[in-house]
Amino acid sequence: MAAEIVNPRSDGNTGADEGAGSAPDGTFDPAFALHRGGKMAIRATVPVRDKDDLSLAYTPGVAKVCSAIAEQPELVYDYTWKSQVVAVVTDGTAVLGLGDIGPEASLPVMEGKAILFKQFGGVDAVPIALGTTDTDEIVETVIRLAPSFGGVNLEDISAPRCFEIERRLQEALDIPVFHDDQHGTAVVTLAALRNAAKLTDRSLGQLRAVISGAGAAGVAIAKILIEAGIGDVAVCDRKGVVSADRGDLTDVKREVAGFTNKGRLTGSLEDALDGADVFIGVSGGTVPEEAVAKMAKNSLIFAMANPTPEIHPDVAHKYAAVVATGRSDFPNQINNVLAFPGIFAGAMQVRASRITEGMKLAAAEALAAVVADELSADRVIPSPFDERVAPAVTAAVAAAARAEGVARR
Repeated sequence: MAAEIVNPRSDGNTGADEGAGSAPDGTFDPAFALHRGGKMAIRATVPVRDKDDLSLAYTPGVAKVCSAIAEQPELVYDYTWKSQVVAVVTDGTAVLGLGDIGPEASLPVMEGKAILFKQFGGVDAVPIALGTTDTDEIVETVIRLAPSFGGVNLEDISAPRCFEIERRLQEALDIPVFHDDQHGTAVVTLAALRNAAKLTDRSLGQLRAVISGAGAAGVAIAKILIEAGIGDVAVCDRKGVVSADRGDLTDVKREVAGFTNKGRLTGSLEDALDGADVFIGVSGGTVPEEAVAKMAKNSLIFAMANPTPEIHPDVAHKYAAVVATGRSDFPNQINNVLAFPGIFAGAMQVRASRITEGMKLAAAEALAAVVADELSADRVIPSPFDERVAPAVTAAVAAAARAEGVARR
């Protein structure tokens, strides 16, 4: 069913006839028609019908609530929207596959992220596009905004700045701060890989993986796979395997080299794929078919670049037991929407002070379990529209937060 357009054009013409002009060039385009006026709005949750309602919702009644919060700051979670609203923050430097397009151009994506929070996790979210790319200014701005929100979802901020920004905000704030491009991708990838390994009668500990891409997603995937107990993982950038003997590594890549690549591989991505059980692509580019053919029997290929996977499924299926992509028109879509709504819902449900590695692992395990009894080569991860997903992830994350001592209720 087509999406309903609820924001009318300012000239009253919403149809495709008579030169509707929804797109900038004057032609009708359903994407522009849907985005006309934005994709979200704020609505009141209480009525203001008369002076009695007004006196409760605003002055003088509101003063009692303000005074109570001033005396007991934790009451802000009970008597404002703080307990259920997330700031979706970007600087517009790494937007989808579009790159550095700036804060204004990022807003349609941030609005989309906000409505996904609501649709799939019941969490309210506010898009905030910042007019700066300076790390210090971003950190300072988010810290100053934080009292209004129960969590911060960092979005589409380019590497390597994204790592420092997230780390500094996690240290400074006592609410969950989560860079979805890193951790959402990692959680869903781990969930799918758990099920793909199970389907092929293997454990994670028996797998050697190669990750193409040493940016935000690649680094986070490597970390969570190590935490989950994978046999080995090598990360590759444009110059080949990220290994400790390279003298051109950034601080982040040097850290990655320290906890990956137990096999001490060197050389190119193609070299690393020889005999590998798993390929995980978060980089773009194209992997030659000859390299794919040299992977181990029953290999698992997760080629997640959008819109063009690093290994096209038609090629991947010649050699792999399970194939996943980032696209919705192929089976096994690795889609962050499977993770971030439930992760934030669970964290905020128990008023967690942060999102821990244990909470992310719990989210991945819960997500994998949703379809664990329904596995096939085309079904190692649930659909985003599977109504079991968000409740399962929410409950697992909330329980993990309590177990790890970061829950406040």
